[in-house]
Amino acid sequence: MDGELVKLGASLIAILALAWFAKLLKLGGDIRISDAAQARAIASETVYGFEPTDIVLDKAGIGALLKDAQGRQMLIRRHGVAFVGRLLDRKVDARLDRNFLTIGTGEKAFGKVTLDLGEAAQYWAAGLRHLPA
Repeated sequence: MDGELVKLGASLIAILALAWFAKLLKLGGDIRISDAAQARAIASETVYGFEPTDIVLDKAGIGALLKDAQGRQMLIRRHGVAFVGRLLDRKVDARLDRNFLTIGTGEKAFGKVTLDLGEAAQYWAAGLRHLPA
């Protein structure tokens, strides 16, 4: 009986140690885009030379839409514990539902994302109709 309690205690200590170590390394968690500067940095890491002139963030911070001076638009979305971005083209699948804009790139691995853009959703949805080829 005492041996079983020692094993249980050791297992519990090991689990707590692993959880502490994961927290120390900042693994997992719920990441969000906090501001336009962070969205700008993600866009720059995704496509070299992409300098956004207009940015809209999802209200929950799970994604963003960015537009540059050349009229190109980029979608940034959360993918696991990181952010990924794609330049959008005319193949984009977009659906507007009041303040929500659902966007799909047609790329299965990237998937679709629904962004809460508030009143800016209509403006950005209209802009998706004029994307370069």
